[in-house]
Amino acid sequence: MDKAEFDSFADEYLSLHARNISASGEGPEFFAEYKIRDIVEEMTRRHALPARMLDFGSGVGTSIPWVKRYLPTAQLTCADVSERSLEVAQKRFPESSRFVHFDGHTLPFEQGEFNLAYAMCVFHHIDHAEHGHLLRELKRVVGPKGTLVIFEHNPLNPLTVRAVNTCEFDVNARLITARNMKQACVDAGFSNVDVRFRIFFPHRLARLRPLEKYLTRVPLGAQYAVYASGT
Repeated sequence: MDKAEFDSFADEYLSLHARNISASGEGPEFFAEYKIRDIVEEMTRRHALPARMLDFGSGVGTSIPWVKRYLPTAQLTCADVSERSLEVAQKRFPESSRFVHFDGHTLPFEQGEFNLAYAMCVFHHIDHAEHGHLLRELKRVVGPKGTLVIFEHNPLNPLTVRAVNTCEFDVNARLITARNMKQACVDAGFSNVDVRFRIFFPHRLARLRPLEKYLTRVPLGAQYAVYASGT
């Protein structure tokens, strides 16, 4: 994870991101909200709403307001290698979360400290050789009863690939197939690893989005989610 790279983009991240995804007809808030909403719906189905959550690679805090909306009693910790991004996040949402800098290798948390950890389009910024170690770190901090949720861009979707290839802060990114991300979680010791594909219709076809719940196994969505259990 390149700390200097993300420090340099922290102050303009939101405007760059909004410009980059403009073809979808949606803003960054749409993508941040749907992820948290999906997590809440799934964990409600499992009767396991989390009380202590970790936002791994939290950046400038895009997910914070949605956690506060959908899980108002949950304790949220935001962790990132970019100190500047954490400063921006804390300024945007003061006293909303715990903000923790980490060195990109070892998460400074106790075993089982969190019920759930999530990473929103973070792993494609990390050297693939480091994925295994960081996934084991995430497994450690969610413990045997916790859940990890990873959202990533789908390299099988041409519009997603185009957006990533034209994005300033994705210049060094390497997209990960859902199959490889799932296998990496299994290799790290997670169980019940499940993949779901998301975001099939742009804003102009938003009326069709209720159909997406029937398409989660179709590997053409713009993004995908991996749900993995600590045991």
